Amino acid sequence: MEKVKARDLTASFQQLDLHLNPNKATQKSTKFSLLSHQNHAFWIAVLKIKKPKPPSLVSLCLGVVGRHFEDIIEDLPDIAPTFPPNIKMALAAIARRRKLLTDDVIIVLAESSWDILDISGSDISDFGLSQVLQICKSLRAVDISRCSKLTSTGISELLQHCQCLEILRWGGCPATDQTARRCLSILKPTLHDVAGESWEELEATDIAAAAQSLRWLVWPKVDKDSLESLSVECPRIIINPKPSAFGYRGFEIPREAFPSAALDDPVVEDIDPKTWAISGFTAGSIIASTSGSDELPMAEKFRLAFVERDNRLAPKRAKNARQHQRRAVREWVMMSSRAKAMALASQATKSLHHRN
Repeated sequence: MEKVKARDLTASFQQLDLHLNPNKATQKSTKFSLLSHQNHAFWIAVLKIKKPKPPSLVSLCLGVVGRHFEDIIEDLPDIAPTFPPNIKMALAAIARRRKLLTDDVIIVLAESSWDILDISGSDISDFGLSQVLQICKSLRAVDISRCSKLTSTGISELLQHCQCLEILRWGGCPATDQTARRCLSILKPTLHDVAGESWEELEATDIAAAAQSLRWLVWPKVDKDSLESLSVECPRIIINPKPSAFGYRGFEIPREAFPSAALDDPVVEDIDPKTWAISGFTAGSIIASTSGSDELPMAEKFRLAFVERDNRLAPKRAKNARQHQRRAVREWVMMSSRAKAMALASQATKSLHHRN
């Protein structure tokens, strides 16, 4: 027995490969070096990730003012002149997000150095826009989408006064889409000389009317007929450009020409979003309003259905509760001898009263 165990042990030792295979060692070292390189690259990438900077004191102050913006609207004419242009623009952006941007507010905050104007989804009218255009004469990008109080008169004045306008964002809801369709003729240029072979050969002096510098038009729900008309009669205007690493026709697409982000997002990027969330303004509400849908969210539909069902079943629940209480009283009477005695005494008392 011991000899068999010794032979098995000797055979096991002989099967052991105590000499390393050079090829296997090389493969292991290669794998180890590759893993080390990957780990090194990973940590370099982690270190390159920028930590979010703490908000500045100005941003914190703007957040506090924005939360109580409705309390200072009456005093804006007195305090706004002391604010620098970037603070005025930030206050206008906060007021827009809090649904507090009106003609009076934007007129007081408007600054001649502004090159962008975002009044989307606000209650600005033709009068307020015309007053702002008299102040802001160097606007490069304007967003008037979902401004249901603006008419073709205000848009016409916008295109006539803003000679540097390159980006226009309009439409976004049924009312403003209809206004945009009525304003198509304003975008179409009137030419002094039509002898040129192409639009690219025309100079600014050859265009008698319309938006001479307009190049990018953001219209989320543009209809097919309007799109074809603009493509034929306004070939210089690029409609709803899509993000591309190569640009569009050799032109770099500006950030303001993409509808995915608000025009004034960079102005408030360092401000706490809770500043305008207190009024129920969220990114989701922007997207929902941009889509032009008037339907309630699914969660709100479920809530309303639950409330309606609860109100409908409330009388039935009350009736069941009363029946359950009477049943409990009867069971208590049947189970307790004292309760039976009290019930019999009560009946006897009632019968005596009737006899008398």
